[in-house]
Amino acid sequence: MAEIKFENGGICIDAALIAQGLGIDASLVHSMMRKGQISSLCEAGVDDDAGRFRLTFFSRSRKFRLIVTGSGKIVWRSVIDFGDRPLPPALHEPGA
Repeated sequence: MAEIKFENGGICIDAALIAQGLGIDASLVHSMMRKGQISSLCEAGVDDDAGRFRLTFFSRSRKFRLIVTGSGKIVWRSVIDFGDRPLPPALHEPGA
């Protein structure tokens, strides 16, 4: 499976990719999302960034961000890890 696919108005992302970014086992991703222990944010690019998407995943202490093209190609990724401390609320804001 491709890591990221856009289909039927939604985005399908391989759980292994999310797990790698958040530093967890892939088998935990779906249950943690259902329990609200992983949340996500999708932002569509505008102007010079039109056609790109910023996908951000949050767990207790980590923020994993991808910038992808409309075809699902990853062009940038980053991780912020606060170790034993929870992420500050400001890092959950769009664009932060």
